[in-house]
This record gives sequence, C-alpha cells and structure tokens, in this order.
Amino acid sequence: MVDTDNHYDTEPQMVRAESNVSEHLGHKEYQEKDYMEEAVSYDKDHDDEEDNSPIEEVAAVVPNTDDPTIPVYTFRVFSLGIVFTALLGFINQFFWYRAMALMLSPLIVQLVSFPIAKLMEKVIPRSRFWNPGPFSMKEHVLITVMANCAYNTAYAMDVITVQILWYKQDIGWGGGFLLVMTTQLLGYGMAGVLRPYLVYPSAMVWPANLVNVSLFRSLHITEENWTGPTRLKWFGMVFGCMFVYYWLPGYFFPVLTYFSWVCWIKPDNLVLSQLTSGYNGLGMLALSFDWATITSYLLSPLIVPFWAIANIAVGFAVVAWVLVPILYYSNVWDAKTFPIVSSSLYTATGEVWNNTMVLNADNTLNEEAYAEYGPARLSVLFAFTYGIMFAGLTSVLTHTVLYHGKEIVRQFKRSRTDDEDIHMKLMRAYPEVPSWWYYSIFIVTIGISFGVIYAWPITLPWWGLILSIALSAIFILPIGIISAITNQTPGLNVITEFIIGFALPGHPIANVTFKTYGYISMVQGLTFVSDLKLGHYTKIPPRAMFIVQIIGTFVGGIINLATGKWLMATVPNICTTAAYPFTCPSAHTFYSASIIWGAIGPHKLFAGDSPYSSMLYFFLIGAVLPIPFYFLSKRYPNSWVKYVHIPLIFNATGMMPPAVPLNFSMWCAGGFVFMYWIRKYRHEWWTKYNYVTSAALDSGVAIAGVIIFGVTSGSDWFPDWWGYGGVGGAFDNCPLGGANFSGITP
Repeated sequence: MVDTDNHYDTEPQMVRAESNVSEHLGHKEYQEKDYMEEAVSYDKDHDDEEDNSPIEEVAAVVPNTDDPTIPVYTFRVFSLGIVFTALLGFINQFFWYRAMALMLSPLIVQLVSFPIAKLMEKVIPRSRFWNPGPFSMKEHVLITVMANCAYNTAYAMDVITVQILWYKQDIGWGGGFLLVMTTQLLGYGMAGVLRPYLVYPSAMVWPANLVNVSLFRSLHITEENWTGPTRLKWFGMVFGCMFVYYWLPGYFFPVLTYFSWVCWIKPDNLVLSQLTSGYNGLGMLALSFDWATITSYLLSPLIVPFWAIANIAVGFAVVAWVLVPILYYSNVWDAKTFPIVSSSLYTATGEVWNNTMVLNADNTLNEEAYAEYGPARLSVLFAFTYGIMFAGLTSVLTHTVLYHGKEIVRQFKRSRTDDEDIHMKLMRAYPEVPSWWYYSIFIVTIGISFGVIYAWPITLPWWGLILSIALSAIFILPIGIISAITNQTPGLNVITEFIIGFALPGHPIANVTFKTYGYISMVQGLTFVSDLKLGHYTKIPPRAMFIVQIIGTFVGGIINLATGKWLMATVPNICTTAAYPFTCPSAHTFYSASIIWGAIGPHKLFAGDSPYSSMLYFFLIGAVLPIPFYFLSKRYPNSWVKYVHIPLIFNATGMMPPAVPLNFSMWCAGGFVFMYWIRKYRHEWWTKYNYVTSAALDSGVAIAGVIIFGVTSGSDWFPDWWGYGGVGGAFDNCPLGGANFSGITP
C-alpha cells in the first residue's frame, strides 16, 4: 500500500486490472461498429458495481484504479518536457522542408525520456518538487503530452514560408510569432466544449492512446515471464542499426530512396518512366528502402489498425494506378501536355506557371494580365485528387450521421447524467478545468487574431476570420468522432480555401490565412482532445494537463518559427531542386494552392467552362457513397463490407500531392507486414516490440538526418557516382518520369 505521508518514496500501487501486457490490443481490430455496439450494450446493462471499461481493448490496457496522491508538478516534468518539446519541434520542422518529410512521433519522447528521468531519480536529492522518488507514469505522461504539442509543425509556417520565398513579403518575427501562436491556440476553446462528447464517453476510444498507455505501462511495470531483450534494449539496437543504415539513402546512395528498378530496363521509354518512376511518376513496382519516405505523409504504418490500412490501400490503388492512367493516356483535360504527377501549375501550353505575370504589386490578381497569360492548368493527378478531397469532406458528414448520429444524441443526453464508466468515476477525484479557462484563451486569441490580419499585409477582412472559425466549429465534432475511432483526421484545408476563394478571389495571402485559421484550429482542438483522453486514461489531473499543453504549444511554436527562418536564411536556393533534399514539396503544394484558390480563384479553375468543373460533382459523390455501404453493412453484418470506411479512403488518398504514389505503396506494404502478418502469426513478438520498433526507426532516421545536414552543410564534396545522381541526373534513374507526353520536362 502507498504511504500517503511519504508517497514519493514508493511506487504507486498498480491496479486490479493486471492483464498481461502481451495480451493487450490483440483481441480484434479497432472497428468502429464494435465500439458503438459495446457502448450501447453498456448503457443497457450497466451495473453500479461494474469496475472496468465496456470496451475490450481499453479494459485490457488501461488500469481501472488510481492513486491521486502521486505528485505531478515536478522538476522532471517541466525540465524534460520543455527540452523534448523543443527537440521535437525542431526536428519535425527541419524535416518539413526536405523532399521526404519525416515526422517524429511522441512515442520517441516516451522511450528516450524514461532512462533520463530514471537517472535523475537516482542523482538528484529527494524533494517533492526536485525529486519525489521513483519516476512515475503520471510524470511520464505529462512530459509526453507537452512534447506532443510540438509534434505537428505549426501550419502557419506554411503561410510564412510562401510569403517569404514566393510572394517576397516578410511579416517579421513579431507578426510570425503572433500568427503561429493564435492559430495554434485557437482550438483550445473548442476542445474544452467537446470534452463531454469526445473525452468522457467510453465509446470515444482514440486508439493511438492505447498504444501510448501500453508503452507507459510496459516501462513502469515489471513484467513476469519476460523472454528476449527488454523494450529499451530493443529500442537501442534498432535505433543504432537505423542510424547507421540511414547514411546510405540519406547521403551516399539516395537511389535507394526511389528504387525504380523497372525504369532502369529502358530509361528512355517515356511511358515506362511515367508509370514506374518513384520520384516523379506513379511508382508502379517501385520500391523504397528509406524509412523517411515510407512514413512521410501517413506516419508510421506500425501504429495504424490493419482495417484502416486496407481501406487506404484500396483507395490509393484505384486512384493512382487505375483512374489516373486512364485519364492521362485518354488525354482528358489535355493531360498529356503536362507531367502525370506534379503539384506545380502550368500554362495551357505546358510551361511552368509564373505567378508574377498575373499579380499586381500588392499580390492581388490582375484580371487583364491573367486573361492574356492564362488560363492555369493542373496535372491530372493534382486535379483529380482535388475532386477526391471534395468527396472526402461531404462523406465525413454523411458517414457521421449514418454511423454515429444516434450516438451523438445519446452522448449529449448522457453527459447530463451520472451514468459514467470506471475511468470517469476515478477522474472525479481531481478538480476539472473551469470552462472559462478555455473560453478566455479562445476569446483573447480571436482578439489578437484581428490584430494580426490588420497590422500586417495579410488582407483578410474581419468577416473572413469569423467565417473561418465558424467552419472549424461546425466540423470539429463529426471529424473528431472519425479521429477517435480510426486514428485518421480528415482536414478542412480544401473546403476553407474553396469558400474564401469564391468569397474573396484574387487575394492569395488572405486565402491561405483563412485556410490556416479555419483548418488548423480544428486540428489543434482535436490534438488537445486526444491528449485529454490520454490524461483521462492515465488519471492525470486535468489542470496539470492544461498547464503542460499551454507550455508545449508556446515552446513548440517558437521553435518552429526559429527553425523555419534559420533554414530559409542559411540554405541556398531552398525549396528548389538545386537545394536537394531541401526541395519543400509541402511548401510547393501550399504555394500552388494559394494560386489556385487565392490568386486565380475556384470560379476560374473549377466552375463555368473550366475543364475541371466536373470535379465539383465529387461533393455529391462523397455525400451519397457512404449510404449503400451503410445499408449493406446492416444487411450483411459479418461480411467485409463492415470494414469499408469511405471518408478514410477519400481523405487519405487526397494527400497526393505532395505525397507521391510510392509513399502509399510502401506504407501499405509495411502495414501489411507488421499489422497483419506479424500481428497474426508472431503475435507475442508484435505485442512486445511492434510499437518500440516504430519509435526506434523514426528516431534513428531523424537523428541521422540532422547529423548528415550538420556534417555536409557548407561542404562542396558529394558522392560522384550513379547511385547519388542517377541516370540523367534523376534521383531514381528515370529521367523522363517528370516529363509530359512529348518527352519535355517543364
């Protein structure tokens, strides 16, 4: 038992739910239908004596008791939390500018912070703040949550980057800081409102948090009958191997990144290059031996349920390997005039679009110049995936109403009763964060946001800011439910730029600013909600969660801004092919979007007599398509139909570009190996090492990548052989992969 007068000298008593960690998460996939049915069953059969979660996966992983006396405001929390927040913010922002943008996950912070904290536990004199005894799981959670606030790079950095590099505007450190902070903090108010619907209900599982809880418990609880290396030892071995290996694709042998071996058979064959090039083409049969490429846009495939991976694989293959080739080689929209895969804009004759030809001095559209120089055209993949994203947005709404409509109403009613699961009852021991804390941040942030849009050359009117926030508030609940079930978060980036493009055409900076306030405030709100659910599972005092989230958001935002400005000032020709690997595919896509939706406007590109006007029908397709699958899943509840998730298929596939098909094919292959084959046939290994392996691979690549940059920065020496530059200077030995059907590379 814990001595409450001297509790920091003893490990907290761990819970009655002592299920062997090797059994957790192994019972079934995270299938949303099961969650809803279990939640309904729980409501009907709930007994006051029930002492565990009605969700099987949660019951197997999350403890059902708590020790409220464990200290959480400690030196270890604040020192390690701030350090790892800064490191995560720096590394993820650093890699955002690279050709394949690696994103380090908070799993790395969980693992690396543990031995450091244990060392601090032994060397720092005992004190309730400085060293309250054994490093507790609650401290560990708070460190990870703080770092998680810097996990996603500040979306406002996209605005700052395109303003500086393409529009030749610099809002300075003051404007940049306020833009980053306001867009990062705006979601707090919405997160506070959504706690009764996305945090408290047992049906809102947030599966990624089960991975986190599993790892926390495996580190803090000594497991019996353990065979093989410990998780920390395994992490060290995999990390070391990846750190050494990454020097090959990362510097000495970059052809391994885009190993388009089929193209090597006949590099001068245009169609073969377009179909098989991993760098500029559709990546058919191409391989990648670069973990950064595999995890660039969909995160690690080792943490996503296989049913979700299967949905993404089907959607990607149908779009990239079936529909796009049909459209291209049928010359739909004059597609052969342009490359098959590109995030750039082109003139009608196939030349790269020069935006300065159609803009006034204040970066607004010159209609006469556009009439003479235009119209703008897109690659077939770029245009078609815009339609996919249109469908993704409306499918979220239909899917949510069909699959979760009754659940939303039920949880709304339930939030006003005392019908709580064991975790909600345990959390009653802690004072809740007053709602006015969230609302105050929300209101103050809106006020500062008005100052930002009027004090700097952004040109977004007051009504635009209000509309962007309203859009975020409308969609955050239905999209939050999807995120809580599938680990995938559909975005509002397309619909926000679409709406402001019609309402305020000819203003590219205003367009991307509207998109940032409307889109990222929702994403940030859901990030905060997810962390609150992690705190709910691990019984962290809500006010401690609030404090570390605020600190993490400020530290992460400042580091993002400083890193971006440093790279833009020190890397020559950054965001061009001459600066490889700092070619900034995400920034290029963001810039193209600013032209499409802001400078030119959706009316010219997607309405009227535009060749891409048919893409607007995808709004209707997305709204209708979930309906037959819903009724089929009711009619055949035990068939494969129940696993079909239309919003997931659309929204994941819509990430091309900046993602290329090779990212998807390798990601899906990795997911099949680890989340299906190994989980099914080597389940004991999978349970012990799967998530640790994911974190070790990510961290090995990240640390090696930063060191490679530091070692080679300013150096004129580069490997001079075919494995570095490839045939014809192409990174994948497919020199015609980025050419149009005439063999001309724009």
